Amino acid sequence: MFKKSLLLLIVLTLISCHATKSPIVTTKKSAGKNSTYSSGNKKNTKDRNEVITSTSKTIVTSEVVSNYVAQFKDIAMSNMKNYGIPASIILAQGILESGAGRGDLAVSANNHFGIKCHSDWTGDSVKHDDDSSQECFRKYNKVAESYRDHALFLKGKVRYASLFELDKDDYEAWARGLRKAGYATDPKYPDKLISYIERYNLAQYDAQVLGNKYVSRESRNNTVTDRRLKNEEYYEVQKGDTLYSISKKYNVLIDDLKERNKLSDNTLFVGQKLKVN
Repeated sequence: MFKKSLLLLIVLTLISCHATKSPIVTTKKSAGKNSTYSSGNKKNTKDRNEVITSTSKTIVTSEVVSNYVAQFKDIAMSNMKNYGIPASIILAQGILESGAGRGDLAVSANNHFGIKCHSDWTGDSVKHDDDSSQECFRKYNKVAESYRDHALFLKGKVRYASLFELDKDDYEAWARGLRKAGYATDPKYPDKLISYIERYNLAQYDAQVLGNKYVSRESRNNTVTDRRLKNEEYYEVQKGDTLYSISKKYNVLIDDLKERNKLSDNTLFVGQKLKVN
């Protein structure tokens, strides 16, 4: 009986030892600051999935990104007023660096800009795999603190000083300036920021802060197209028209008509619009 009791005690002790919790280790799924994204057809904005890779790999929809913008645009505009960083740049970096708020660091540490501890950081931190194993990243109590720290980080570093000499509504210059100053190693980093700004019309928040009228890139392109079309004369083909009759009407050579309209033969159809000048 004594031997059985002793054996039972040993077994229970071993089970207890194996039940001790291991320390939590956060590992990234892909490369760090060399952030990448991929997307489908840009016309299907509402249904497209995107893969955002910064300190972790995150798959989001355009709706998730739009909701992220709606949630943090006011903070971004406030930071623009207080620190002089374009709201469009702040939001684009937040989307890219945090996976639109779905990335590991954003979830576990409210860190939306992938800012590491550095020697001057005295706040809370978390360990996460990035360029090296289990690096130190800043941890915040609230997302707003991460946004504020991002602004202070840029304002407080000498290498970013040249950014604040740029126009506040020139998001392209800011995007390229961040890359040049060393914020990210990915050569496509500026293009990614600009892509988010233009696809989600983030420059409208810069315009609100500056008191400017905002015109989306799409509207600007449409205006240019409309202006170009007004300066060009088109003829709508009617029943009985031929290239010969149209060429006589507008005093233009048949070959010129075919070249301007990329026609491979003389075939026309009713309702077809031909560029005639």
